Amino acid sequence: MLGADFDGVLTAARRGDERAFGRLWRDVQPGLLRYLQVIGAASVDDVASEVWLDVARRLPTFGGDETAFRGWLFTMARRRVIDSWRRTARRPIYTVPDPHLYEQPGPDYTAEGAAERITTERALALIASLPPEQAEVIMLRVVAGLGAKEVAELLGKSPGAVRVAAHRGLRRLAALLVEQGVEGGVTQ
Repeated sequence: MLGADFDGVLTAARRGDERAFGRLWRDVQPGLLRYLQVIGAASVDDVASEVWLDVARRLPTFGGDETAFRGWLFTMARRRVIDSWRRTARRPIYTVPDPHLYEQPGPDYTAEGAAERITTERALALIASLPPEQAEVIMLRVVAGLGAKEVAELLGKSPGAVRVAAHRGLRRLAALLVEQGVEGGVTQ
């Protein structure tokens, strides 16, 4: 999250500042890819690139704070995924996911970073094993950083239904961790 820097970065990005747009991209892209992966986008990278093209085209007309920006971007992503599902239903395409595409080692790549990625992949796999509605709600609340109200608007549900889905999903995740022998974050 960019926090207090968001307004300045957004203003600069609207004026065409590539560094500012890059900063928005770096801030949101990892969460966007994870969200798309968990909700079952057919081609995560293609959908993400289409979303960013939409953002670039529509950024001058966007108005709002960082939470509104994230909600706007993830709404576009969700709509793109739904469009993708419709296209795939008409013309099925079978792809083999490459988990290495989501590894983005930085200049400070270490063994600790590798362990963190393994943990992240495991967490994403656990979330993806939930019922689709619960998985999507958890990804939007935790990864995208959206509140119950924003997620409810995005999904066309009430905030209460979103909170219930998140609660049930988190409770199921806790049960899965216990089944796998993980309690309190420590493997037994």
